[in-house]
Amino acid sequence: MSKVEDFLSTEEEQEIVAAIRTAERSTSGEIRIHIEDHVNIDPFERALEVFHMLKMDNTKLRNGVLIYVAVRDKKFVICGDEGINNVVPDNFWDTTRDTMRNQFRQGNFTKGLIEGVLQAGLELQKHFPWDVDTDENELSNEISRG
Repeated sequence: MSKVEDFLSTEEEQEIVAAIRTAERSTSGEIRIHIEDHVNIDPFERALEVFHMLKMDNTKLRNGVLIYVAVRDKKFVICGDEGINNVVPDNFWDTTRDTMRNQFRQGNFTKGLIEGVLQAGLELQKHFPWDVDTDENELSNEISRG
């Protein structure tokens, strides 16, 4: 698949958005997915640009997580803001990446994204539990496209 529009069906996209809602239900953390067709620069650098563009670095506790996918290039990056990066185990993003990669290699893109979202959500819940008095959903749960 080389087109962003063909990467996920409407139903698959809604499954992923539901997983984001589930993952964020018990945490103040924010999880976003951004999908692009092609990346012209280092994928991590582009993920950081998108992170900033989506204002993920403006969350109160700096606990946003972005999953960036460049479809045609078969590249993806998971990046977290400094709040979450300062508290997760050193290998956390690597194990999340490996979980997703295993599904992607089998062509299970929706399952891979859902597993990555839910894994990130569990870690966010440990370190940034939802506070009913002060927390709010700061960012959209919808998948963004570039």
